Amino acid sequence: MELRRKRAYDTVSADDGFRILVDRLWPRGVSKERAEIDFWAKDTAPSPELRREWHAAPDADWNVYADRYRAQLHGESADALRELADIVRKHPRVTFVYAAHDPVHNHAVVLEEALRAVL
Repeated sequence: MELRRKRAYDTVSADDGFRILVDRLWPRGVSKERAEIDFWAKDTAPSPELRREWHAAPDADWNVYADRYRAQLHGESADALRELADIVRKHPRVTFVYAAHDPVHNHAVVLEEALRAVL
């Protein structure tokens, strides 16, 4: 199985495979038709509180945010993470779709890491 990440604003490709939106909120300005999302995993996304804190924090706090999100994925979101793992196992290629601008410092990176640990 292959996991990929892609911004919601990037062009959809047949190579994306099964597309999973991993944001809690739908990306602004992207229609559902254009996004071609197969599953919306909003329950694995950062909680609204954590999301607000992250957007207000300086970039230097990335590791603090990532650690708090990991704790959330193994705590209150553990059932949602297991459900997502069950879905991912059914597809040879999965692309996590997210809206964040930074391709390295975003929750999709942390989610992928946590998911690989339970697959």
